[in-house]
Amino acid sequence: MPRRRPAPDQPTIADVARHAGVAVSTVSYVLSGKRAISEVTRNRVLASIRLLGYHPNAGARALASRRANVIALVLPLRAGMQVPVVMQFAMAVVTTARRFDHDVLLVTSDEGPAGLRRVAASALVDGVLVMDVELDDPRVPLLRELTRPSVLIGLPADATGLTCVDLDFHRAGRACVEHLAELGHRRIALLGAPAAVYDRGTGFAHRTRAGVVEAATWHNVEPVTLPCEEGAAAVRRTLADLLDRHPDLSGLVVQNEAAVDPVLATLPALGRRVPQDVSVVAVCPDQFAEQASPMLTSVPVPAEEIGTQAVSLLMRKLRDESVPEVTLLEPRLTVRDSTAAPTRAAGSRR
Repeated sequence: MPRRRPAPDQPTIADVARHAGVAVSTVSYVLSGKRAISEVTRNRVLASIRLLGYHPNAGARALASRRANVIALVLPLRAGMQVPVVMQFAMAVVTTARRFDHDVLLVTSDEGPAGLRRVAASALVDGVLVMDVELDDPRVPLLRELTRPSVLIGLPADATGLTCVDLDFHRAGRACVEHLAELGHRRIALLGAPAAVYDRGTGFAHRTRAGVVEAATWHNVEPVTLPCEEGAAAVRRTLADLLDRHPDLSGLVVQNEAAVDPVLATLPALGRRVPQDVSVVAVCPDQFAEQASPMLTSVPVPAEEIGTQAVSLLMRKLRDESVPEVTLLEPRLTVRDSTAAPTRAAGSRR
């Protein structure tokens, strides 16, 4: 089959080389970065590229470099996952990948290890990013064996031989309890993710709960932890039952973005003002906390920073650079209008 020639007005790499007064191979090295080129020569080649409007052929470049310039992002689109938050991670990954001249192939996680093996075994991608990591994730043994580099956005129980980046959710749970304990609250509850998330062993949910329980024990606080399903009716049932069983409850930690607004709407309907009767802290993105009424004291989930770090780590692995096995971002608690010292009236319910 004859090779398709460029359109007459479409400049070639040879045109760029002639214009810059260099060899074709020099232009190729400037584009690929595979060999050091002097700054003067590099700038001259780049100026010619801009002036002529040359665009490298992506397929030819991939063949020459044996790279697809594409990374796969395995997305968790299943029960209990908050799609707006997942999309924040995806946007951060796509934006950062473009800075490294890579595109992103989105893959859903419902196929498990088989789907991951299929994508990684193809020539479609250079590396893989994996979200929604479980403590005993069935994909982990495969990730250790793959020839394609990978990065996990999340932390399994055993991270040996892997590359993982995430918020330190254990410390995030601790920070929420420490804040409430310092205000004087002595009975608190964690309203967590839906039960399906815990049943799957999803890491972030279990790590936050462990942090809450640990800090409560340390600060002599009585904790209650329970999952919370989505929807206003489910939230109302959960809160009504919680307050009926624990009328002295004065502090609430929420790790369920879909439950934030229903919680704030339901508490006054049950006779509990925020923060006068019940203080509320959330583990959620800043925009959820800032748009709530009252504005929520929160530990933000830094989706943009985590996504950026994940791509950067993957690019370093593609360059055969050494990277740490685990990178955990320090949680940062921001105090807003939803927390205060417990009032005497709230304490009298004990």
